[in-house]
Amino acid sequence: MKIVIIGAGAMGSLYGARLSTVPTNEVYLLDVWEDHVNAINERGLLVQEGEDFVKYDKVKASSDAQSIGVCDLAIIFVKSTLTSIAVKSNKAVFGPETIALTLQNGLGNIKLISEEVKEENIIAGTTAHGATMLGPGKIKHAGVGKTIIGELDGSRSERIEKLAQNFNEAILETEISSNVLGLIWDKLLVNVGINALTGITGLHNGELLKYPEIEEILEEAVKEGAQVARKKNIELGFKDPVAHTKEVCRATAANKSSMLQDLLNRKQTEIDMINGAIVEEGKQVGVATPVNSVLTNLVKFFQKYEGK
Repeated sequence: MKIVIIGAGAMGSLYGARLSTVPTNEVYLLDVWEDHVNAINERGLLVQEGEDFVKYDKVKASSDAQSIGVCDLAIIFVKSTLTSIAVKSNKAVFGPETIALTLQNGLGNIKLISEEVKEENIIAGTTAHGATMLGPGKIKHAGVGKTIIGELDGSRSERIEKLAQNFNEAILETEISSNVLGLIWDKLLVNVGINALTGITGLHNGELLKYPEIEEILEEAVKEGAQVARKKNIELGFKDPVAHTKEVCRATAANKSSMLQDLLNRKQTEIDMINGAIVEEGKQVGVATPVNSVLTNLVKFFQKYEGK
């Protein structure tokens, strides 16, 4: 299978590395960061697993979609704020039968991708892995978790079966879901509880549970999100989203969340498509979301003014 990862940040690089271990896969990392692209092509991709680094030298990297050409699978791993431009500017990798898989955080990515790709070619999913960028050509695998994917219509198609098999062969534990919208909301609620708080406090995921006052904010933010989901008749996969979020905190205890990394690097975050999405969706269905509103505003403040 010819695979392109659009967005070779920490998570995109992790998936590219693992998928490149399947003998029948031809994997490309597509990213605008030239130093990262050059480092991978010159020295291979280094992934820290525990204390040791594993070198992946079969994965290729490029900043030019045209040079890669049409692929069988395009995994979109850019930040949600860049989804539209990433798909539009890399149309060369999409053919009539190319599957577009979004494993991104937040709400709205499917709609943005469908503006450029036929909806029937889109598959959605979530990942519970955690990864951190250490530098050009070098990442840290900070948390292990499942990948869950699903067809938008809930069917168990031949292509989804083959895709799951390919991922599992690459040591990316993968399951198939018939409730992809619920799947996205499950992951959204985890991000609602973790991302903004880690960004604001500077804590790693697991550390959020060490401080009762922070843990309480996590609980209330997730509860608000769950109320919004239920009001929208979303079928959540977990009876207790708060408990599930805490489980993810423990499973990815050493992970530095993407939002924390963005704030430390003074980059724009995905806050509008995570906690901010809960606020907007809450307004539409008449559910108050004061905790998520405060978290959203605090992250936006840090984006604009921290360090100035």
